[in-house]
Order: sequence, then C-alpha cells, then structure tokens
Amino acid sequence: MPQTTIDRIEITRPDDWHLHLRDGEVLKSVIGHSAAQFRRAIIMPNLRPPVTTTELAYQYRQRIMASAPAGSGFEPLMTLYLTDNTSSDEVRIAKESGIIFGIKLYPAGATTNSDAGVTDLSKCTKALEAMQLYGMPLLMHGEVTDPMVDIFDREAVFIDRVLLPLRKSFPELKIVFEHITTKEAAQYVQQAEGSIGATITAHHLLFNRNAIFTNGICPHYYCLPVLKREENRKALIQAATSGNERFFIGTDSAPHPKHLKENACGCAGCYTALHAIELYAKTFDENHALERFEAFASLNGAKFYGLPPNDEKITLVRQPWIIPDQLPFGDETVVPLMSGNRLEWKKV
Repeated sequence: MPQTTIDRIEITRPDDWHLHLRDGEVLKSVIGHSAAQFRRAIIMPNLRPPVTTTELAYQYRQRIMASAPAGSGFEPLMTLYLTDNTSSDEVRIAKESGIIFGIKLYPAGATTNSDAGVTDLSKCTKALEAMQLYGMPLLMHGEVTDPMVDIFDREAVFIDRVLLPLRKSFPELKIVFEHITTKEAAQYVQQAEGSIGATITAHHLLFNRNAIFTNGICPHYYCLPVLKREENRKALIQAATSGNERFFIGTDSAPHPKHLKENACGCAGCYTALHAIELYAKTFDENHALERFEAFASLNGAKFYGLPPNDEKITLVRQPWIIPDQLPFGDETVVPLMSGNRLEWKKV
C-alpha cells in the first residue's frame, strides 16, 4: 500500500540529552537556538578548565541561566567531568546537589577539550563505586584512543576493551553510551542487560563518511566520533526508529568558529542546535516512522533519567526552508550543518 503523506505532527516538547553550549559570549550566541527547540538539556562539562566539581557546575549553570532567553523555560541539567582524581565524596555531593544528572567519561585525547580526561579507568574505581551506589549515570564517550586502532574502529574496540569489563565490575552502574555511530554499538545497547541507554545524533542518522569528502574536504561534517560507513548509518536508523526505549535524542551540537573549522587542523563538531528537531524529523519521515518520532524525541530520554515528560507540545509542519549559510557566534560566525540546503520540516 502507498504511504500516507503526513504534513503536520505534534509531539511532546523534546529534550536534548547531549549538548555543548560553550561559555562566555559564544554561549549567549547559541543558547537561544537550543532553548527554542528543547525544554531541558544535558550540558557537557568540557570547558577550559573543565567542570570537575559541583561548585564549578553551580557557577556554570548560573551563567547558562543568565544567558537563556527570558521566558524560554530552558532548564540545563548539569554534568561533571570525570578525571583520574574524581573522589567518591564529590560524587556524593553531586548527587545531593539536585543539579547534577551525570558524570562524563572522556578518554584523554578522544575529542575536543578531553586532554584532562581519564587516562586509565582503573584509577576511577572509587568514583565508579560511588556512582553505582548513588545511582549517578556514567555518560561515556565510547572510543579508545590507542593510536594503533583505526579511527573508524575505535567505538567497536571500546565495547570490547572498556565497556564489557566495566559492566562486569559494576553491573548496577547506570550508563549512557553517547552519540553511538556503529552497528556494534546499536546491537550492544539493544541486547545488553542492566540499565543502559544511548543517544544518537541527527548527523550520524543522516550522513555517512562520504559526506566529509564530497567535492573536496567538507569540514563542517567532521565530528568525533567520526561519521562511519553506510551500513552503520542504517543500523542507527533502525535503532532510532525501532521504538526501543533505550535510544533517544542527543544532538551533540558542538559549535566552533567558522575559521577554526575551515582550517588546516579543523575542529571536530557539527552545529545542529538551530534545526536539530527538523533534522531528526527528516530521518523519521524518510524512513516512514513518524509515528514513533515522539518516543525517541520526547519520552525515552526522560524515562531513562527518571524525569517526567514535558507538559508542553511543539508542532512541526512540512514547510520547506533554507538553512542559513552562517550564524553569529560571539564576535565571529558558526556554520550550521547542511548550511544553504533545504529542509522540508519546520518547527512552528
């Protein structure tokens, strides 16, 4: 039977379970885009210096709230940056604060501002024991940084070398496998026992690694974890559109100034905060799964984090528009993903 065309959808207002807002003047430039789309967001702690204590998280949260558009109701859900020296006391303080919703594992050197990250997970045993005890989620950038492992294999190797031993040692630890990019990760999350969820970005659903190399080097499609083969993209689409409640939105929107992306050593990160929900809608529409969009966008993540769904609704309509070529970013500009291209869906 032919597919029925849907031109309008209404869903519970979504949340972003993985967001980079940066700080200072650039924070003021980008926060309005996220606040217009999402009610809540898990805020990444990889500033310079990183957000390693609850007190630093309080201060960062205050700056975010001061920068959010008046009346937006945007709520930042803060995280701490796990280091080799994170103490069990800090985990307890974070849990008791009521503002910390996860602790982020960055393997040292894995991505932007990860140089202060974990060098050896065995050094974090006390912190991990406390996280398991207090129900504090571990948010994992799931890649090994072994230079002998091909960059396209680092996520799959991470599962074998790090994730499986970790979950054997801490079976009750709540884990978010963030921005998954491979069929191995999707299959693991679908089949694993215990409390585990996974975020999936819009860009990993929409593009494979060819996008980085079409008509030359395309730096605005370069991110970490890097885009993978088409078979992996298809596995992510299957996971996101399956209705499995372990998968949910995490944009990993990561703004960088245009000149640092279009650079001899360009930064990793795709900026999608402006149009994230429309990009996700594009994937679900193209795969005839709009009826399962609300669960992925608005319900699954809240359930995983033990929060109620939002009580507002948003509406998207099939209304073509052109993504801007660039946007203000402090004193500079940032280029949104798919800049200059047409999107068929628009939040109204």
